[in-house]
Amino acid sequence: MTATVTQPAAGQAPQAGAPRPAGKPDPRYLALRNFAISISVFNVFGYTLLGFEQPWLWPILAVLCGYATEIGLELISAWAYKRAPRFRGRGVRGVYEFLLPAHITSLAVSMLTYGNDLFLPVLFGVVVGVGGKHVFQAPIAGRMRHFMNPSNFGITVSLLCFGTWFSIAPPYQFTENANNFFRMAIPLIIATAGTVINAILTKRVALIVGWLGGFAIQGVIRHFVWDVAVYSAVGTMSGVAFVLFTNYMISDPGTTPTKARNQFMFGASVAMVYGVMMLFNVVYTLFFATTAVCALRGIGWWVAHFRQRRRERAAAVPSATAGTATGSEAVAA
Repeated sequence: MTATVTQPAAGQAPQAGAPRPAGKPDPRYLALRNFAISISVFNVFGYTLLGFEQPWLWPILAVLCGYATEIGLELISAWAYKRAPRFRGRGVRGVYEFLLPAHITSLAVSMLTYGNDLFLPVLFGVVVGVGGKHVFQAPIAGRMRHFMNPSNFGITVSLLCFGTWFSIAPPYQFTENANNFFRMAIPLIIATAGTVINAILTKRVALIVGWLGGFAIQGVIRHFVWDVAVYSAVGTMSGVAFVLFTNYMISDPGTTPTKARNQFMFGASVAMVYGVMMLFNVVYTLFFATTAVCALRGIGWWVAHFRQRRRERAAAVPSATAGTATGSEAVAA
């Protein structure tokens, strides 16, 4: 834990591992904990019951790699900024809370990608996803925060670098070994658990509404304007992979807006970018669309920051000129 802690801006949750007022649970910690438990349980079921295609050892190695990357980069950041590492000061509990985001990112990258017998692209995605939080930051509401969705960014970069022989996990793996009843029950269970987490803890319901509504609208537009089969355009929404993406990927509280209106616009923007990319036959569109919107949001924050600094400098020049003039008049007198 750092010796000096920057207080979060109004309406924003503190970082995991930061001190909290006594008796007041940190909603961000609760969300991260529940996300981590959910994705861990889903991986256990996936490898034992559902039919995940990846080797069972891969998620374990991915998580260990994510932990090592997070701790290593935090030590480097602490050394560079002359502060104590954020996982120190509260014992095992502090380390546990600090590693929750890396745990989620590592399992997500491992679960949602497939490289046949090649594991290095998966590790590459984990390192990029976890490391991106330390690189892609912007001044948001008075403090530096990462703006690239870690899991999504790691998957996107891996697909760009190794796309000829590396892909997303086959969607059928989420229900491969389930009978007809459980094939319908699995997305309902995931949607219910994700809805509870996003409604009570992350407060991202407006974002999900904008995302789902925008996705349906872009599908209908592509159907009537570009003659795309309507089932092909919106049928993706019925799959387990889409439900997972909606409840556990795009709704990341650390890289999405806090206000409901901005959340809605963020979700709708991802859907519209998805529709545009589909017109250009871009594959793995869900991940690329989210990365594009997160990048534009980060660029927007930097533009707003530099504009604010320019206004402050412009306002400071007349004040300095007036002060110089007053001093000159005093000397003359």
